[in-house]
Amino acid sequence: MKGTRMTRYRRAGLQRGRIELRQLLRNPKELSGHLTNVAVAVAVAAFISEDVPGTGIPMAHLTLAGFAAYLLFQVGLVNLPQILVTEREEGALLRLRATPGGIPAYLIAKCVLVVATAVGTLALLLLAGAVLVDGPVPRGAAGWLTLLWVTALGLLAVVPLGAAIGAVLPNPREALALIMLPVMALLIMSGTVFPITTLPVPVQQVASVFPLKWMAQGLRSALLPDAARAAEPAGSWELPMVALVLTAWAVLGFLLAVPLLRRAARRESGSRLSARRRKAARSGAVPA
Repeated sequence: MKGTRMTRYRRAGLQRGRIELRQLLRNPKELSGHLTNVAVAVAVAAFISEDVPGTGIPMAHLTLAGFAAYLLFQVGLVNLPQILVTEREEGALLRLRATPGGIPAYLIAKCVLVVATAVGTLALLLLAGAVLVDGPVPRGAAGWLTLLWVTALGLLAVVPLGAAIGAVLPNPREALALIMLPVMALLIMSGTVFPITTLPVPVQQVASVFPLKWMAQGLRSALLPDAARAAEPAGSWELPMVALVLTAWAVLGFLLAVPLLRRAARRESGSRLSARRRKAARSGAVPA
């Protein structure tokens, strides 16, 4: 019986995820945000002419590989929390409490939406980079395999964490401000747009705690030739460490996300929802 329920929830979640994905594709405003990110990454790469120090590899290739990691990171750790907070404010969690299997189906749907968005954005970035600025592409079967598992594990590392953050953020108006400052700091610290070896060692050590640094390093290993290892702190790609750190963050994210989302759903009530809407109306965030 339990297996039957889970199958039903999974089917409902996949169906809901497909619907939300179609809605995204038909929403020019939301879609333009992802396209703008790709355009900015390609434009930045187009203006970089020097090589990675100590190698003959264009710096633009390293930058595009770093932006690929950042776009995956952004979808899971910036876009997803905003979606969750906005839908919570609109009463989605309250409605899900009255729906059998609503929370599991909702989470599956969000995973479908985020994974499809992230993979589509990554594919578009690599294609646009290769066509417009002679950007990097995976080298052989090993490169494609590394791209696949680093992307999958990277999303597993950030999507649950994004869901946990979305469960505790106060409201959509404060969510972006609270998220973007640490995310931008990590973008600079993690060697995504320039070699991480140019940063002070203490900064490198702090960056190595977080998943973005390892996502970028793993994607560089898939997209850049072996000569680029000279610009890595250890002089190698450290793929076992990439897998270990991303797996640890994935486990931590799941351990945090499930109880926090359940707690957020339990705390939802009609009175809380009405109070938030009155507060938003008084502040002018929504029409009274």
